[in-house]
Amino acid sequence: MKKRSLLIVSFTYLFASIIVLKVDAQITNIVNSVYQNNRAPLKTNPYVQLPLGSIHAEGWLKEQLVRMKNGMTGDLDKRYPLVMGKRNGWLGGDGDQWERGPYWLDGLVPLAYILNDAELKNKIKPWIEWSISSQKEDGYFGPDKDYPNDEKGVQRDNSHDWWPKMVMLKVLQQYYMATGDKRVINLMTNYFRYQLKELPKTKLDHWTFWAAQRGGDNLLVVYWLYNITGDKFLLDLAEILHQQTVDWTGMMQKGDVFKGYFKLHGVNLAQGIKEPLIYYQQHPEDKYYESVKKGFEGIRLFHGQPQGLYAADEWLHGTNPTQGSELCTAVEMMYSLESMLQVTSDVSFADHIEKIAFNALPTQSNDAYTERQYYQQPNQVMITRQNRNFYTNHAGTDQVYGLLTGYPCCTANMHQGWPKFTQNLWYATNDGGAAALLYAPSAVDIKVSDGQPVTIKETTQYPFNDKINFTIQTGKAVAFPLHLRIPQWCKEAVVKINGKDFKTAKGGSIVVVNREWNNNDNVELQLPMSIERSRWHENSMAVERGPLVYALKIEGKSNKIDNDTVFGAYNEIVPTTAWNYGLVSLKSAELPNQYKIVQKTTLASYPWTLAEAPIEIKVPAKKLANWQLYQGETGPLPYSIQEETQNLPVEEVTLIPYGCTRLRISEFPEVK
Repeated sequence: MKKRSLLIVSFTYLFASIIVLKVDAQITNIVNSVYQNNRAPLKTNPYVQLPLGSIHAEGWLKEQLVRMKNGMTGDLDKRYPLVMGKRNGWLGGDGDQWERGPYWLDGLVPLAYILNDAELKNKIKPWIEWSISSQKEDGYFGPDKDYPNDEKGVQRDNSHDWWPKMVMLKVLQQYYMATGDKRVINLMTNYFRYQLKELPKTKLDHWTFWAAQRGGDNLLVVYWLYNITGDKFLLDLAEILHQQTVDWTGMMQKGDVFKGYFKLHGVNLAQGIKEPLIYYQQHPEDKYYESVKKGFEGIRLFHGQPQGLYAADEWLHGTNPTQGSELCTAVEMMYSLESMLQVTSDVSFADHIEKIAFNALPTQSNDAYTERQYYQQPNQVMITRQNRNFYTNHAGTDQVYGLLTGYPCCTANMHQGWPKFTQNLWYATNDGGAAALLYAPSAVDIKVSDGQPVTIKETTQYPFNDKINFTIQTGKAVAFPLHLRIPQWCKEAVVKINGKDFKTAKGGSIVVVNREWNNNDNVELQLPMSIERSRWHENSMAVERGPLVYALKIEGKSNKIDNDTVFGAYNEIVPTTAWNYGLVSLKSAELPNQYKIVQKTTLASYPWTLAEAPIEIKVPAKKLANWQLYQGETGPLPYSIQEETQNLPVEEVTLIPYGCTRLRISEFPEVK
């Protein structure tokens, strides 16, 4: 990408200096001497991840992580012993040999160290110890024996497949970032030498097609290890991995893969989309960056959904808001965006992470984090067991909330979403500072400048409120830059320092406040949120405000179903209030008067519920009698604008954040 101009206004450190970085700008100041950036010949990245455990969740985000610990994430071995028990192949057993054990650890490890929880750390230990001790003289590690695939719900073959080891490599990477255990470096070095030797004759797609689709996950760990050891053979391995991975660059540049249905698996797309920008670190050519941008354009145009995801149930399936989106897609797309953000400083990637995290992610698990939903629908008015118009149905259980409903990959893989979101709230910057690129209540312990430790406390009710406060805690005065993202949806942000107006900045930029900081200095960032409308299937309308999408508040009745099949018990939810509304057509200038925002004075510790929704928008609507249920979902979405609705009575309906809903309409017909 061409470098865009930087606006730089400099003062002495007695005052502040500010730099407004445009989207995609390359930050090329002095390399941070405290945290390891890319080694040559890899390009220098603008941001560097912090050691796991440096970032602490606060407020509603901490409550989310605690619920995970007390729910599925913390005791999946007890809830799902068939796969996560002692027979698992990643514990040396004869049970499940494939991806699900590593999937669970990929979320459990960051959760344990972010919460600094001894119980969770002890739960991780046998998996880590077995994985490290399993390495053979030739460098191979992990399960190495196939068993008859004769147990329902257990994957006992393909133990040598490259794909599950890619997941365990990410697990070990995070474990090292938390502990510094050098055995991880030794294991990876030997395993990557094994890959360098074996891949020319046993390619990524030898056992299954998954590894060739998801080779970017392998590639990013190779680069990470290279930055630690400097072993040149790793760059040769990186070339092989790129060559054997599906050509995501070419596919997305051409764009035909997005046109029509069923050409890509949704989770593969969520994982594969980052590969060009991971490889871009070794070959910083415009085509890799541009292909990712074109990929997102194709997804939005042909399969997009307002909550930041796309229809893929399990394969790409158009724009109808009754098509499903898989939970694995949500967490994997977040991880891909997080990986690309630190390479590029692209504000749109950070905006996209928040769109998924604050809309799609909360609604796809229950409040106690003991059940999850395999597919979610943007327009979802019946959560019942029945086959729907999905590419892949699993005995009609894909919509209901359960431990094993739909397909159990999500039961294992869902846990990475919130911990990795927390881990990516803050970064070290390439110019010796700190960067807040995602926003949520948190605190970070970070070394700045030439190694001075500081703590920055972030106090906020974001995304439900537009103010974010940062308090600097330092033992002595220290000069460093503080990078703050201004989302694209924000027309003009306001920055205050110690209560005084300091700077305004347009959306789609990164503000850098460079000054000498004293203990308890305060920065207030205000990101004014306006109501916006976006267009979707059949020209339907979604209502957005800041990072949140708003959906119709639908009351429902829950019913638990006992079930002794492989899917286990599950919960259904059926509506008890009307859902078939269109929103009255209004000009943009009319929205402030016609759309009434009602905000609660206090934020619940866990806000992602119908009852505790922190904010509501009251809007004028009309009920469309002809828009009715069809096979457990909303019938064909009426085209917007519905002209012959002038004589229908106007009602006031309530919209709440998408993430607070289970039943909802988020793509509305527009009516006269």
